[in-house]
Amino acid sequence: MNARFRVSKLSQSTPTSFEYRPDKTALTNLALALKISGVRKLSFQGSISATGKADWHLKGRLGATVVQSCVVTLEPVTTRIEDEVERFFVQDWIEPEDTEVEMPEDDRTEPLGTEIDVAQVAQEALALALPLYPRAEGADLGEAVFTEPGTDALTDEDTKPFAGLADLKKQLENKN
Repeated sequence: MNARFRVSKLSQSTPTSFEYRPDKTALTNLALALKISGVRKLSFQGSISATGKADWHLKGRLGATVVQSCVVTLEPVTTRIEDEVERFFVQDWIEPEDTEVEMPEDDRTEPLGTEIDVAQVAQEALALALPLYPRAEGADLGEAVFTEPGTDALTDEDTKPFAGLADLKKQLENKN
């Protein structure tokens, strides 16, 4: 199935349905692009409809099964992702020129080109939906303690601001 739709060929009156299911080669390339272990399956289906005279609205449902490395053990972690995807392709999009630009609240708007590439939209949506810190079941980071030889290690408990006060309170209570 062609994942690219020429805007000039889209119907202004009826939505254009799409269903994107990449083959194994495309899934392998997608995993490489996202820097994850693998994408087992991906399905992206929905429709593209006209809004106004020149703008377009894409609405779809993304489903994917991905494999990432556990952040603690590096074991493979399989995650099922289901996500609603929505994009607005706007003809009169103006790219901000300042070096520092505040992100708009609605980040679903994109400039309209000559084509709408649903494979690209699916890749972006999947990248945003991936778990940031995948963990294998039962994986625990624990507490890492580092210090120079001959000195006491500073633990997480020692860095709590009221830990010293609690110890002082106990000492005072014991004296009374």
